[in-house]
Amino acid sequence: MKIHLEKFQFETIIGILDFEREEKQKIEIDIVLEYEYVENFLNYAELRELVKEFIKERKFGLLEDALIETTEEIKSKFEISYLKLKISKLEIFEDAIVSLEMEWKDDRYI
Repeated sequence: MKIHLEKFQFETIIGILDFEREEKQKIEIDIVLEYEYVENFLNYAELRELVKEFIKERKFGLLEDALIETTEEIKSKFEISYLKLKISKLEIFEDAIVSLEMEWKDDRYI
């Protein structure tokens, strides 16, 4: 089974520039994950809340750290076989969105 959580937006402290450490900025999260559906389901409401609270609480400096540590947090809470996580800064530039993305499958980053 595959779950998509797309265009999930919230404000948080993220980034290394001085103004990014002082003011919240809007980010967007896209997640795709696979799990084996037998009798139990994966609660996507719990997934959404976990990601939001984890990122807001940690106030990451680098998007790279946010990707890796959020991936590890999701893996520790849910039985999954694949995860693609994308974090986008929507307001860092007037004319562009900055995004980083990574994938994990079967116990390794790809």
